[in-house]
Amino acid sequence: MTTLVKIHRKGQMTLPVKLRSMAGISEGDLVEAAFQRGKIVITPKLVIDRSEFANADEDYTPAQRRKIDARLAKSDEDIKHGRVYGPFHTADEMAASIEANIKKLRTAKRKTKPAA
Repeated sequence: MTTLVKIHRKGQMTLPVKLRSMAGISEGDLVEAAFQRGKIVITPKLVIDRSEFANADEDYTPAQRRKIDARLAKSDEDIKHGRVYGPFHTADEMAASIEANIKKLRTAKRKTKPAA
């Protein structure tokens, strides 16, 4: 659906009811406005109040939390340095990648095994 919308003072505009309902936008909802390839794109956004959900902060001892944080920091470093696989568009692509890497590891182990 395409419609003309007039821009008022201070850049305000009214989205027609039909567009709002098609996009699932109601009064008070938040939208993201972006400029992409010469067009203004408005995307509905859902904001979640995380304070309403339980978290695991009290479920771990300080020692466990330090270990978790260290592992997360290591994984962030791996990502930064490109030590990752993917992205995969299908589960079959992921499975094929895993199988290929297993073959590489097995071949590397055979080469480093001492002769008996």
